[in-house]
Amino acid sequence: MAARPAAGRRAIEVLLEAELPRAEGRRLVLVDAVWAGGDQEREFTVQVDGTARRVHVTDQDSPLGIADAWRRHTTAVDPDGDSVLVVTGLVPADQLGWDLRGHAVRRRPLAVERADIVKQLFGAGDLDTRMVREGWLLDALLEAEPSGGWPRAGSVLTRNRALRALLAARVGLGGTNDESLDLDADTLFDWSRTPAGPRRFAELPEQERSGLTAWLEEVSGPAAPTLLALAADGRGADALPLGALASAALACPSAADAGFALGTLFGHALGSFDALAPYASAATGVLTRWIAQAEAGGSAGTDARARVLAVLERADQLADTARLTGLLAGDRLLPSGYRTRLRTLAAALDGRPGPAQAALRDLADHQLAALHADSTERARTAVRLLRWLDGPQAAQSAQSTQDTVGRSVHHHLASTGWVDLATGILAEGDASRDSGIGEAYHRLIGRVRDRRRQLDESFAATLAIWTEAASQQAPHGALLIEDVLAQAAAPLARDGGRPLVLVLDGMSADVAVELAAGLAPRTWTEIVPTAPAGRRPGRLAAVAMLPTLTRISRASLLSGAPAEGGQDTERAGFTAFWKKRHREAVLFHKGGYEGTAGHRLAPALLEALADDRRVVGVIVNTIDDALADGRENGRARWRPADIAKLADLLDAALGAGRPVLLVSDHGHILDRSPRESGPAVADGVQGARWRTGPAGPGEVELTGPRVRAAGGRITAAWRDDLRYTARQAGYHGGASLAEVTVPVLAFVPSGSEIPAGWTALPTENTAPDWWRGDADAVPPQEPAPASRGGRGSGGGSRKQQPQHESLFPQPGRGTVGEQTVRSKPFETQREFVRNAPGNTAVAAALDALLTAGGKLSPAAVAAAAQAATGKSERNPQRFVTMLERLLNIDGYPVLQLVESGRTVHLDRELLRQQFPEGTAP
Repeated sequence: MAARPAAGRRAIEVLLEAELPRAEGRRLVLVDAVWAGGDQEREFTVQVDGTARRVHVTDQDSPLGIADAWRRHTTAVDPDGDSVLVVTGLVPADQLGWDLRGHAVRRRPLAVERADIVKQLFGAGDLDTRMVREGWLLDALLEAEPSGGWPRAGSVLTRNRALRALLAARVGLGGTNDESLDLDADTLFDWSRTPAGPRRFAELPEQERSGLTAWLEEVSGPAAPTLLALAADGRGADALPLGALASAALACPSAADAGFALGTLFGHALGSFDALAPYASAATGVLTRWIAQAEAGGSAGTDARARVLAVLERADQLADTARLTGLLAGDRLLPSGYRTRLRTLAAALDGRPGPAQAALRDLADHQLAALHADSTERARTAVRLLRWLDGPQAAQSAQSTQDTVGRSVHHHLASTGWVDLATGILAEGDASRDSGIGEAYHRLIGRVRDRRRQLDESFAATLAIWTEAASQQAPHGALLIEDVLAQAAAPLARDGGRPLVLVLDGMSADVAVELAAGLAPRTWTEIVPTAPAGRRPGRLAAVAMLPTLTRISRASLLSGAPAEGGQDTERAGFTAFWKKRHREAVLFHKGGYEGTAGHRLAPALLEALADDRRVVGVIVNTIDDALADGRENGRARWRPADIAKLADLLDAALGAGRPVLLVSDHGHILDRSPRESGPAVADGVQGARWRTGPAGPGEVELTGPRVRAAGGRITAAWRDDLRYTARQAGYHGGASLAEVTVPVLAFVPSGSEIPAGWTALPTENTAPDWWRGDADAVPPQEPAPASRGGRGSGGGSRKQQPQHESLFPQPGRGTVGEQTVRSKPFETQREFVRNAPGNTAVAAALDALLTAGGKLSPAAVAAAAQAATGKSERNPQRFVTMLERLLNIDGYPVLQLVESGRTVHLDRELLRQQFPEGTAP
């Protein structure tokens, strides 16, 4: 006799819901199946036509047992009620008498067809024919039905839909009603990291696990069996780490040895070594996509980064357990491989730059380099300092200090200030807390500080000679701090300009260059005075008053003349300076520009910024205040968000359409001496970094018109580790380059016209060559002086200025740019663009972009046009917009702004397709 089917509670419920409405009052249901439920499930209720009917289930093995159970049910259990007795068991239908059958629904035993029940549960008219042959699937669907029931399936319940719903109900993979979830490797590996999913899979019957595994292999790929075997073995959480480890092992030089160790880690979950490669490939694919998400940033990127690092750190732990760490040291994915590469770079810092640069390339090639951005950038900074130490820059710096004070402070802002920035970055230490790496950085910092002290000593000697005679009437080539308003702010105020003069008290060169780099190019364009022919335009740097104190230098800056005093003196001097130029002015100090509750900025400041007649000055003390006790985060670096109210002030200036002059009154040095070191014992101490009396080691005696204290004669410290007072985070008052140099930076709202006499400063020209390195170094462009002649495309009678070494190819040589502007498509497109720039300017911009690999800043593109035509491009953003209109025929992005407006990108292939006459080989 064939085996009888089994029926659990849910199968009986579905059967009763279908049959009782047509039972004509009969309360006996004979079922052709054995009971598969538990004893606690033998009594329950079902809803029939909106009425709850009580159900009793009994399992009987003989006709007499069935008759006795029916008699007791009608006489003792529920003689007058409407409860139903369900009888299951092994009694064949032909052994049941007609007297008993007469009381039964349909007068015969009812068959339990699992397929029919599943159809009813899903509300389907039919089933996928393959499901009828898969008893395990039907049983699982009956057993796993969620409390709210299965989702309606429509006319046909497909096998794929049923399996998706079963996976959701059984192991939490997706939702029972979700058909959009991609059941790919990403989804499976993500599910493997959930706390409950793998455990629930391991608890399933073996036949059901096998069926689900086979189907997932079909839809998700060959990695599924190994992953699910790990889940069934209780190691689902290690599925992705083991995949990463497998990838590293297969790629290492000793793959055979590593593969043997892997076998012990996978155990029985690995069906064969042939399954290892596809499993490793799937796992690394998932991790690579997660890494890309992490690099994109945002909250999703933060989550992705945490996932990646957790998985890979676990992979390293497993490698250590299997003694694989040594074999996998060079891996591009594991954190141990990143740390190995970082240690290799650190070990190379005691030598020449070549090996260190090679090690940096290896480090940057690691897949976690961007996720460990701080460590990677710190390592890059170390190599930059090594290049500075090894290259001619340091020797040139020493030579420059022997020239003039003006050139010295300019060179400090352009180069050695970046050395101070790099030293600060490196001094913070690596996030890995690896002692070997920390010691390598410490030794490098020591070498840099020794070289910087040589420069400061040379500068102090030059400063002492210069100070004896230098004055506002005879600056000897230097920009004096008392002349900054006249030579930088006043030019910005010409023709109705309304500059906002932002004084960041204590801002040194290293702080200034980082703040400038942090301003969004789409919002602000940095500008510098136009340079004479043959000279490269650059940032302005002024010389502070001596000693380098706020009371002296800031008062002189804001008064436009040597002065000394507090806020009243500064306000009076600022107002008087602008009154001489027939302009109203107002100066806000700390406490005067901050808004009260509900205001980000003081209404009086906003009113002044909105007034077209007023020049506005604001003094921000955040940096200088931090020198006393240091910053709460312990960082030496400054970004715009770190300066109190700076972002709000810049936004307000932007809204008012004002250019901004960002200037300091003096710089500062940081105390990086050992904690146990104390102040120097000296006579005549007046401040942290200056005193009276004869100069000793590390000091210089200064005298002359620019010395505004102690009767015009002081002794100032030039060594960075020399102080006379109690320890602080930093100091000023001395004679080092960092203290004496006053950065002067100017910005205009991007998209607005650049004032006459100024030019945009390309971001490519802000950092020194040693900072960028060989791969990033860009020869400086040198725009020709503005011409009084015609447009760039005309003016043939104008004599061309001789061209010096330039970023840009020279016109007239049949370049790609020149061929492009002579092509028929370009000539046709030009007819539709009003006020288009000249062909010479367009050709120069294209050639510059092609030479630079297709990417330059808007300012650099405009400077290329200016270098070729002699015509100042006073609105780089507008110039780039015109190029887009000329080149992007039919909307194809031949040229476009990317990276939030920071970069102009030229697609060479699209240029070739759109203008074939101009780019033919």
